[in-house]
Amino acid sequence: MTCWQGKELFLGLQNIAKFRAFDYLIACLICFSPHNFSQKYNRGAIVKEAILKENPSARIDVMELDVSSMASVRKFASEYSSSGLPLNLLINNAGVNAPFALTEDNIELMFGTNHIGHFLLTNLLFETMKSTARESQREGRIVIVASEGHRFVPRGGIRFDKINDESRSGEFGAATTCYVALHPQVKGVSGEYFSNSNIGKRTALAKDEELAKKLWDFSSSLTDPK
Repeated sequence: MTCWQGKELFLGLQNIAKFRAFDYLIACLICFSPHNFSQKYNRGAIVKEAILKENPSARIDVMELDVSSMASVRKFASEYSSSGLPLNLLINNAGVNAPFALTEDNIELMFGTNHIGHFLLTNLLFETMKSTARESQREGRIVIVASEGHRFVPRGGIRFDKINDESRSGEFGAATTCYVALHPQVKGVSGEYFSNSNIGKRTALAKDEELAKKLWDFSSSLTDPK
């Protein structure tokens, strides 16, 4: 089972079409935000219909997940874990590029959606992925869709004291995501930044292990249900 969540479902469709070329698409879960429920559910249904037209044997499910809401992430992860379904691939593709706003958890919208939501979702589904890998004897992969925007950050790195500030940006692409998720050359490779389907050059801040630990601890504190 591949769990795919993303703001842009039709970009996801391009990726899923590439999955089919690898003869990998057996089952796919498309997640969508509950905001504007009917509109977004219809978009999910359209994507599902398009995939089934190309691959009638595929199993496609559409579920509700608002990555900007920690309550929604916890609800989704609980329901998925309780379903007993396996999880081979987790594609963290959701993202927003929006004017300043706060999530229901009082976190700046872009940081809360593009990072915190994925951080929490990945941690909550991690045991399911490990269990699937053990039982299937097949390497699981977590793909976090990034942005070249990470090169345009303050010199000091992440401003933890101004995490709700009013400036962020992001872009998404299909080819590199599918390469990292599916290509055999990536087997056993972990913790790298990929660009244009190759291991890319990371900035000094992106390689800063102390900063990475601070971000992990900061994210853990924000997602701790206390």
